[in-house]
Amino acid sequence: MRMKDTNVLATAAALSDQDLLARIDILAGREREATAELVAHLAALDARPNVYAAKGYGSLFGYCTQALGLSEDAACNRIETARACRRFPVILELLGDGSMTLTSVRLLGRHLTPSNHETVLARASGRSRHEIDVLVAELAPRPDVPSSVRKVPIPATAATVDAPATHGSDSAPPRSVLPAVPRPIVQPTAPERYRVQFTIGKDTHQKLRRVQDLLRREVPSGDPAVLFDRALTLLLAKVENTKFGVTDKPRLARSIRPGTDMDIRTPPRRRSRYIARPVKRAVAARDDGRCTFVGAEGRRCTERVFLDFHHGVSYAKGGPTTVENISQRCWRHNQYDADLVFGRHRRRGGPPRNEGSASHASERDHPASETREPPSSICA
Repeated sequence: MRMKDTNVLATAAALSDQDLLARIDILAGREREATAELVAHLAALDARPNVYAAKGYGSLFGYCTQALGLSEDAACNRIETARACRRFPVILELLGDGSMTLTSVRLLGRHLTPSNHETVLARASGRSRHEIDVLVAELAPRPDVPSSVRKVPIPATAATVDAPATHGSDSAPPRSVLPAVPRPIVQPTAPERYRVQFTIGKDTHQKLRRVQDLLRREVPSGDPAVLFDRALTLLLAKVENTKFGVTDKPRLARSIRPGTDMDIRTPPRRRSRYIARPVKRAVAARDDGRCTFVGAEGRRCTERVFLDFHHGVSYAKGGPTTVENISQRCWRHNQYDADLVFGRHRRRGGPPRNEGSASHASERDHPASETREPPSSICA
């Protein structure tokens, strides 16, 4: 790392929270403007092939990767976007203000026409990659992919790479290099139609064949897509019942001896972390499976994974397990609220940040989700 890069990192680390966010916002804006300007210049260069040819480059792609040092993917994105901008210059404005990305323009570019580009670009503005894929499938629908089950080649055994010798040892153990595993495919092919492709093991394949045999009367074709849908329906019902108490016939238990047995319709006299299934059902339906945290600017978190049942008034401060006090929060915002209530040092076992706060509660009084390690990041 160069000294300049080290200084920039130190400068960024020294900024306050608000200054850091403000600086990132400024830099992101500059990057968008620089990208739009670079794409515009590449569009002009694309119209003058003799310019880069005279420099010894046989293509615009070669110029971008060799002269500009762009990766192959980055070069393709910018070249295809540049060519789309030559046809529809309005795309440059959308790139500059962040309404569209290079990837979205690359995916949509070949489907844009003089008659539809305004409507398509308006619909694509501010959309995610998945939403762009769905829009492309609508513009250029493809027929359903026929269901198929075939045996794939056995992956090559892990190759070994000799590690460089180090001082103080005669040799180092070889390192195993595992072959790259292709990611499963879930891709829109037409409106409300998707292609799903993944690899299964021998045991799963035997289960598939067994289910096909057992359901031959109900599904004569044995179509894996139909069986996949049925299996997901059953699994979803089971998971929702386990996590949220969702059921087709919810039952409200009644006390056998009023005044002596606990009635789940009223809060228990003894405080407990236990959240009754009716409460889970009501909270899950109300929050729609999405984090309910709302930032200072009114933006609600969009996370739908790693959700926990969160106490609005912390359990350590006497918060009840009622529908009004329970909501769904993602892992990060659950941690964020715990830091605000208990202080980061106290929650991690160190001294409390503020002795006058509610941090007098012991660590065991913190919700279980507040002491877990963060989940692994997911790139969808």
